[in-house]
Amino acid sequence: MITQIVMSFIAAAGFGILFNAPRNALIQCGTIGMLGWVLYYSLVQQGMDVVPATTFAAMLVAILSHLCARFFQKPIIVFTVSGIIPLVPGGIAYNAMRHFVENDYNTAIQLSTQVMLLAGGIAIGLMFSEVLNQILKKIVKLQRT
Repeated sequence: MITQIVMSFIAAAGFGILFNAPRNALIQCGTIGMLGWVLYYSLVQQGMDVVPATTFAAMLVAILSHLCARFFQKPIIVFTVSGIIPLVPGGIAYNAMRHFVENDYNTAIQLSTQVMLLAGGIAIGLMFSEVLNQILKKIVKLQRT
């Protein structure tokens, strides 16, 4: 588990460097990615399917990104993009393409479907968090008036 934590932090922070995130935000980027991966890994270890686990982890990443964006006065995209990187199914996508090239179409289609479901789970998780954030903003605005 320690290896998983360290590597997910490095992946998220490293992508923050590639994405030209501000240097003083790299620790937060790595921490958000690490916490998203820890949630994903824990849910999968407890027997949850990878698609809902990815969705819940993406929701956590998006919520933490909103909080960090407000607290550290940085654009939310800095934290969201870097934090979501550990959840991206790049290895599965690579294997799908490799099976297509090797003419193993049954396996390639299965892996491609899994990649699409995982990508959809990431999108739904990020979108759900944004919708939740907008609802909370409207509630706060109504309470102030």
